[in-house]
Amino acid sequence: MPSLDINEISKILKQRYPFLMVDRITDYDDTHITGYKNVTINEAFFQGHFPGDPTMPGVMILESMGQVASVMVGLKLGKEAENKIAFFAGADKVRFRRPVRPGDKLVTKVELLKQRSTSGKAQITSYVDDEVVAEAEFLFIVADTLKKEKENNNEECAK
Repeated sequence: MPSLDINEISKILKQRYPFLMVDRITDYDDTHITGYKNVTINEAFFQGHFPGDPTMPGVMILESMGQVASVMVGLKLGKEAENKIAFFAGADKVRFRRPVRPGDKLVTKVELLKQRSTSGKAQITSYVDDEVVAEAEFLFIVADTLKKEKENNNEECAK
Protein backbone atom coordinates (compact mmCIF):
# COMPACT_ATOMS: atom_id res chain seq x y z
CA MET A 1 0.00 0.00 0.00
CA PRO A 2 1.86 3.14 -1.19
CA SER A 3 1.85 6.23 1.02
CA LEU A 4 3.32 9.74 1.02
CA ASP A 5 4.55 11.78 3.97
CA ILE A 6 4.40 15.57 4.25
CA ASN A 7 7.79 16.03 2.54
CA GLU A 8 6.66 14.04 -0.50
CA ILE A 9 3.28 15.85 -0.53
CA SER A 10 5.08 19.21 -0.50
CA LYS A 11 6.95 18.22 -3.66
CA ILE A 12 3.58 17.85 -5.44
CA LEU A 13 1.35 20.56 -3.91
CA LYS A 14 2.12 24.25 -4.30
CA GLN A 15 0.31 25.21 -1.06
CA ARG A 16 2.32 25.91 2.09
CA TYR A 17 1.58 26.71 5.73
CA PRO A 18 -0.92 27.92 6.78
CA PHE A 19 -2.81 26.73 3.72
CA LEU A 20 -1.46 23.19 3.39
CA MET A 21 -4.48 21.06 4.33
CA VAL A 22 -3.25 17.47 3.92
CA ASP A 23 -0.76 15.78 6.26
CA ARG A 24 -0.39 12.31 4.75
CA ILE A 25 -1.50 10.19 1.81
CA THR A 26 -2.19 6.66 3.04
CA ASP A 27 -3.02 4.91 -0.23
CA TYR A 28 -3.29 5.67 -3.94
CA ASP A 29 -3.51 4.22 -7.43
CA ASP A 30 -4.44 5.64 -10.84
CA THR A 31 -8.10 6.35 -9.96
CA HIS A 32 -8.25 6.48 -6.13
CA ILE A 33 -6.41 8.24 -3.33
CA THR A 34 -6.88 8.50 0.43
CA GLY A 35 -5.31 11.16 2.63
CA TYR A 36 -5.88 12.92 5.89
CA LYS A 37 -5.57 16.20 7.75
CA ASN A 38 -5.08 16.20 11.51
CA VAL A 39 -7.27 19.09 12.65
CA THR A 40 -5.79 20.96 15.63
CA ILE A 41 -6.89 23.94 17.70
CA ASN A 42 -3.79 25.72 16.35
CA GLU A 43 -5.46 26.25 12.95
CA ALA A 44 -5.71 30.02 12.38
CA PHE A 45 -9.38 29.85 11.34
CA PHE A 46 -10.46 28.58 14.78
CA GLN A 47 -9.67 32.01 16.29
CA GLY A 48 -12.82 33.41 14.72
CA HIS A 49 -14.84 30.33 13.71
CA PHE A 50 -16.31 30.17 16.33
CA PRO A 51 -14.92 31.38 19.68
CA GLY A 52 -16.10 28.97 22.36
CA ASP A 53 -17.35 26.46 19.77
CA PRO A 54 -14.49 25.89 17.29
CA THR A 55 -15.78 24.49 14.01
CA MET A 56 -13.78 23.98 10.81
CA PRO A 57 -15.25 26.20 8.08
CA GLY A 58 -16.86 24.28 5.23
CA VAL A 59 -14.64 26.05 2.71
CA MET A 60 -11.57 24.69 4.53
CA ILE A 61 -13.01 21.17 4.43
CA LEU A 62 -13.49 21.63 0.68
CA GLU A 63 -9.92 22.92 0.39
CA SER A 64 -8.59 19.82 2.13
CA MET A 65 -10.67 17.65 -0.19
CA GLY A 66 -9.33 19.48 -3.22
CA GLN A 67 -5.73 19.19 -2.08
CA VAL A 68 -5.98 15.42 -1.69
CA ALA A 69 -7.40 15.28 -5.24
CA SER A 70 -4.57 17.56 -6.44
CA VAL A 71 -2.00 15.12 -5.08
CA MET A 72 -3.58 12.38 -7.21
CA VAL A 73 -3.46 14.59 -10.30
CA GLY A 74 0.17 15.41 -9.56
CA LEU A 75 1.04 11.74 -9.19
CA LYS A 76 -0.67 10.95 -12.51
CA LEU A 77 1.23 13.77 -14.27
CA GLY A 78 4.57 12.55 -12.92
CA LYS A 79 7.56 14.70 -13.91
CA GLU A 80 5.26 16.97 -15.92
CA ALA A 81 3.58 18.07 -12.64
CA GLU A 82 6.60 20.24 -11.81
CA ASN A 83 5.32 23.00 -14.11
CA LYS A 84 1.59 22.30 -13.76
CA ILE A 85 -1.05 23.09 -11.17
CA ALA A 86 -4.53 21.67 -10.69
CA PHE A 87 -7.07 24.44 -10.14
CA PHE A 88 -10.50 24.02 -8.59
CA ALA A 89 -13.04 24.72 -11.35
CA GLY A 90 -16.32 23.96 -9.61
CA ALA A 91 -18.27 21.65 -7.36
CA ASP A 92 -21.55 19.83 -7.70
CA LYS A 93 -23.66 17.97 -5.15
CA VAL A 94 -21.83 19.52 -2.17
CA ARG A 95 -23.19 18.33 1.16
CA PHE A 96 -21.94 18.83 4.71
CA ARG A 97 -23.14 16.16 7.12
CA ARG A 98 -21.58 17.06 10.48
CA PRO A 99 -19.12 19.58 11.99
CA VAL A 100 -15.36 19.02 12.04
CA ARG A 101 -13.68 20.08 15.28
CA PRO A 102 -10.20 20.32 16.80
CA GLY A 103 -8.83 16.85 17.49
CA ASP A 104 -10.60 15.26 14.52
CA LYS A 105 -8.73 13.33 11.85
CA LEU A 106 -10.31 14.41 8.56
CA VAL A 107 -9.90 11.47 6.17
CA THR A 108 -10.57 12.17 2.49
CA LYS A 109 -11.20 9.59 -0.23
CA VAL A 110 -11.13 10.57 -3.88
CA GLU A 111 -12.32 8.63 -6.91
CA LEU A 112 -11.30 10.04 -10.27
CA LEU A 113 -14.37 9.87 -12.50
CA LYS A 114 -12.73 11.24 -15.65
CA GLN A 115 -9.62 13.10 -16.69
CA ARG A 116 -8.65 14.63 -19.99
CA SER A 117 -5.37 16.39 -20.69
CA THR A 118 -6.44 19.66 -19.06
CA SER A 119 -9.60 18.90 -17.07
CA GLY A 120 -11.26 16.30 -14.93
CA LYS A 121 -13.94 15.33 -12.45
CA ALA A 122 -13.69 13.50 -9.11
CA GLN A 123 -16.08 12.17 -6.47
CA ILE A 124 -14.74 13.16 -3.05
CA THR A 125 -15.93 12.13 0.41
CA SER A 126 -14.46 13.15 3.77
CA TYR A 127 -14.91 11.28 7.04
CA VAL A 128 -14.25 11.60 10.75
CA ASP A 129 -14.31 8.29 12.63
CA ASP A 130 -15.82 6.55 9.56
CA GLU A 131 -18.75 8.99 9.58
CA VAL A 132 -19.29 11.10 6.43
CA VAL A 133 -18.74 14.79 7.15
CA ALA A 134 -18.73 16.14 3.57
CA GLU A 135 -19.11 14.95 0.00
CA ALA A 136 -18.98 16.57 -3.42
CA GLU A 137 -18.13 16.17 -7.07
CA PHE A 138 -15.18 18.41 -7.95
CA LEU A 139 -14.30 19.75 -11.37
CA PHE A 140 -10.70 20.77 -11.98
CA ILE A 141 -8.45 22.12 -14.68
CA VAL A 142 -4.73 21.54 -15.12
CA ALA A 143 -2.76 24.59 -16.21
CA ASP A 144 0.83 25.79 -16.47
CA THR A 145 2.27 27.39 -13.35
CA LEU A 146 3.21 31.07 -13.53
CA LYS A 147 6.85 29.95 -13.66
CA LYS A 148 6.16 27.86 -16.77
CA GLU A 149 4.12 30.66 -18.38
CA LYS A 150 7.02 33.11 -17.85
CA GLU A 151 9.47 30.62 -19.38
CA ASN A 152 7.18 30.20 -22.42
CA ASN A 153 6.83 33.99 -22.78
CA ASN A 154 10.60 34.48 -22.54
CA GLU A 155 11.17 31.80 -25.20
CA GLU A 156 8.67 33.51 -27.53
CA CYS A 157 10.29 36.92 -26.97
CA ALA A 158 13.71 35.47 -27.80
CA LYS A 159 12.51 34.25 -31.23
